[in-house]
Amino acid sequence: MTTESQVVVHRDKQHLADASATRLVATLAEAQTRGREPHVSLTGGSMGSAIVASLQTARGRDTVDWSRVSIWWGDERYLPAGDPDRNDTQNDHAGLLDLGLDPERVHRVPGPDASSSAEESAELYAAALRASGGGEFDVMVLGVGPDGHVASLFPGHPAQLAKDAIAVAVHDSPKPPPDRVSLTLECLNRSERVWFLVAGDDKAGAVRDGVEGAAPERSTAAQVRGLRETLWLVDGAAAAGLPRDRLEH
Repeated sequence: MTTESQVVVHRDKQHLADASATRLVATLAEAQTRGREPHVSLTGGSMGSAIVASLQTARGRDTVDWSRVSIWWGDERYLPAGDPDRNDTQNDHAGLLDLGLDPERVHRVPGPDASSSAEESAELYAAALRASGGGEFDVMVLGVGPDGHVASLFPGHPAQLAKDAIAVAVHDSPKPPPDRVSLTLECLNRSERVWFLVAGDDKAGAVRDGVEGAAPERSTAAQVRGLRETLWLVDGAAAAGLPRDRLEH
């Protein structure tokens, strides 16, 4: 069973990042109180790094035992470890490694230095997810592109509709680099909570399409829902295309 989308609007990008970091801390702390060792999937891009940076000073940060939090990524550019264009490298530079995580629980997508192809990388990543419990996430954090893509699943691209798989190789990506590895829609939709983090007026159309449930060829984001919660955490500019009755402040 999936959930209806809720939209929460924040004043600007920094307030959005700070509030989302506080929300994540509270969610992880609550999960650990229930005996869970939570799994979180992060995203790249400027918002992905912004929330990681905001975690450094988030209210209640010390209520989380970060050594018992498992970190994943929704997608990754098929580039060598440490490449500045990789999502995990950008998150590292934003302060991910300063949270006190157990390195064994930080699950990075293998690049060409650790696999023979994007296909093998996807297989290795899927195997790691299966070993951890099947790829079910407590929180799935996703950015959204102006074209409506999430992770590396672009509207109309063959990888968007991959079936019976946890992760998939993506070739001929509309955005560089052309080769990537992404979780599938099937996997994304097994998340307890899905949070879309979106800032900027160039994303307003994508937010509207995602919230209103546009077709797959127009919006991948619209195809993703959390099992317990689906939140669009946006700034005022990104919410500009939505009717006021859809908004929470």
